[in-house]
Amino acid sequence: MKRREFIQYSGVLSAAVLMPVSCLSVPSRGNYPMGLQLYTVRDAMELDPIGTLTRLKDMGYTHFESYGFDTVKGTYYGMKPSIFKAQLDALDLATTSGHYSFADQFDLTAQALMDYTDRCIEGAAALNDPYIVWPILRPAQHTLEGYKQLAEKLNLIGARCKASGIGFAYHNFGYDFDLYDGIMGYDVVLNETQADLVQMEVDFYWVMHAGVLTPKELIEKAPGRFPLWHIKDMDKITRDYTEMGNGSIDYTSLLPDPKRAGLQHYYVEQGGNFAVNSMQSVDQSAQYVQRELLHLL
Repeated sequence: MKRREFIQYSGVLSAAVLMPVSCLSVPSRGNYPMGLQLYTVRDAMELDPIGTLTRLKDMGYTHFESYGFDTVKGTYYGMKPSIFKAQLDALDLATTSGHYSFADQFDLTAQALMDYTDRCIEGAAALNDPYIVWPILRPAQHTLEGYKQLAEKLNLIGARCKASGIGFAYHNFGYDFDLYDGIMGYDVVLNETQADLVQMEVDFYWVMHAGVLTPKELIEKAPGRFPLWHIKDMDKITRDYTEMGNGSIDYTSLLPDPKRAGLQHYYVEQGGNFAVNSMQSVDQSAQYVQRELLHLL
């Protein structure tokens, strides 16, 4: 190295030393803890829920979204809510949301729907979950009238949850962006529900799969109303689920501003199509999120 080049190089190093840490390119630890929708590892949870949660913690997951609450037995993964909560506490883990089978109660009377909602609230409250989620809409309701009825039910459930101190959200699929008599289903959900009662759990995989809006365009429809996110990748050929970083969704450029969206919790998810098995897939996805996305979250 020539003397002039050495002096210039030394000056750059000296300036870097004097710069505040915030000005340096230091990887961010992220403002939101990395979560996982436990449906992804449903096979492992069925066999050994506590052992599975322990392994997930080792991968870097610290909070979870539950599924499959048995409202008849009042159990999560075969455990009463208080027992499940104690196990989570012992591992320094938490659930922050849960998917419940509201779609199967669609044709119930309003009172029966409220009775079901109360059982869900009781379970979620025992876990100290801040949110309950309506996760799916059955094909029979994929009509404009079906969406209008859905909005009414979402408002009813949201009011019940709010009175109990728990948030309520609707999770989207691809069909929510289809047109029904010229109106997008998701627009009915957004426009005919009360923002203080019904929030949105946005599934970015299904947003991209539908191809109608970008994630950022969707957030701009109702800024601040998207506290829960599902992050998963899409196979480049089949468009099925795949491990994070393997697919076609470039989250490094597509992720909306978390604060603009109102983000509180995000969950990695993969519904199937595992390269080897579910646990290996969520480990691979965790590594990708920690390496590539934490500075955006």
